[in-house]
Amino acid sequence: MSSTLITRIGTLVTNDPALGDGSPLGLIEDAALVLDGGSVAWAGRAADAPDADERHDAGGRAVIPGFVDSHSHLVFAGDRTAEFNARMSGRAYSAGGIRTTVAATRAATDEELEANLTRHLDEALRQGTTTFETKSGYGLTVADEARALRIAARHTEEVTYLGAHIVPPDYADDPAAYVALVTGEMLDACAPHARWVDVFCEKGAFDEDQARAILTAGAARGLVPRVHANQLTYGPGVRLAVELEAASADHCTHLTQADVDALASGNTVATLLPGAEFSTRAEWPDARRLLDAGVTVALSTDCNPGSSFTSSVPFCIALAVRDMGMTPDEAVWSATAGGAAALRRTDIGRLAPGARADLAVLDAPSHVHLAYRPGVPLVREVWRRGARAA
Repeated sequence: MSSTLITRIGTLVTNDPALGDGSPLGLIEDAALVLDGGSVAWAGRAADAPDADERHDAGGRAVIPGFVDSHSHLVFAGDRTAEFNARMSGRAYSAGGIRTTVAATRAATDEELEANLTRHLDEALRQGTTTFETKSGYGLTVADEARALRIAARHTEEVTYLGAHIVPPDYADDPAAYVALVTGEMLDACAPHARWVDVFCEKGAFDEDQARAILTAGAARGLVPRVHANQLTYGPGVRLAVELEAASADHCTHLTQADVDALASGNTVATLLPGAEFSTRAEWPDARRLLDAGVTVALSTDCNPGSSFTSSVPFCIALAVRDMGMTPDEAVWSATAGGAAALRRTDIGRLAPGARADLAVLDAPSHVHLAYRPGVPLVREVWRRGARAA
C-alpha cells in the first residue's frame, strides 16, 4: 500500500495531547497527516509534513478520528414502529418490548439478518463510524444466539454475547432454568464467536445475583464483561460492573453517589447512550457529574430497533452537548477515544503515529460543528485502514 499525505487540514483532532495544543483532543491547526500501510505514520503542521507517494487535499476541512461506536444491537429483524408511535403518544418504555424483536429475529433467515446488518453498517460508515461493537440478544435460543454472533463476527471483531438480554417468553415461568442455559449450553455455543459477555441488569430483566452468575461464567470462558446498567431505575448494575472489572457500564442514567464513586475509583468506562433517552423521553444521563468526578466516559448510539433506532454518532454528540452537560470537545473525545477505551483498544480513536488510519473528514473547519450544526450531514469522507471507504 502506498503512503498518502492528507494536507491542508483546517483543524486536526489527534486525541494525543503531546502532538497538539496540550488539550485532550491534541488539536493541530493547519495540519497534515501521513498514512502508510493502514496506519498513521506522521501527524503535525502542514508546513512540516514529509513527502508521500500520494497527496490528498482536505481543503481546509477538519479531520477527526473515526467514531468508535462501542454499543449497538444490529443483528435483528423487523422494526418497532408501532411501539415507538405509541410511546410518543404517552406510553412508557419497558424492557418487555424486546420480545417483539425476538420473535421477528427468530423467524428471519441468515441472509435477511446479514443484509439488515450490512445496511446499518453502511449507514453508520457514511456518518463517520469506522469501528463498531454489536451484540446478540434477539434470538435467546442456543441456535439463534450462536448464529447472530457468527453473522456479526464476519463484520467486526467486537462481538458481544448477550444471551442475557431478557428472559424469553418460553422461560417466563422458570427464569432460573434460562440462566442455567445462558451460563451452560448457550455459552458453550456462543463463546467461540465472541469477545465480550453482557447482561441487562435491570428490573424486568436480570437481578444482581443472576447477572453476577452470567458474567462470571462468561469470564471463565475468556469473555470480558460489559453491563447494561442503571438504565431504567437505580440498581446494582454499575457497582457490579466495577466489582467484576467490566470494560464498561452502559447507560448509567440513574446513579447514586456510590455508583459515581465506584466508577471513579475503577477502570470501568461509563458508556452513555443519549439516543435511548431521546427515543424514550427518559431522564438524560448526567455526563457532567461523571466527568467532574474523573470517570472515563464513552458516547455511543445503542442502535437497536426498540429504544434507539439511530446509527448516527454525530446526532448523539449533539444530544450530549445540548442535554447532558458535555462540551463539544468532551463529546467528540468520548465518541472516539472514549469508545476505544470502552473496547480496551489503543489502536483506534486517535490519529497519532502507530494508530490505525481511521478518520473522518468534515465539511466544516472544526469538530465543534458536529454539535453546532445538528442534523446536518457534515461527514464528507471516511477513511478506514488508510484507504477511502466512503
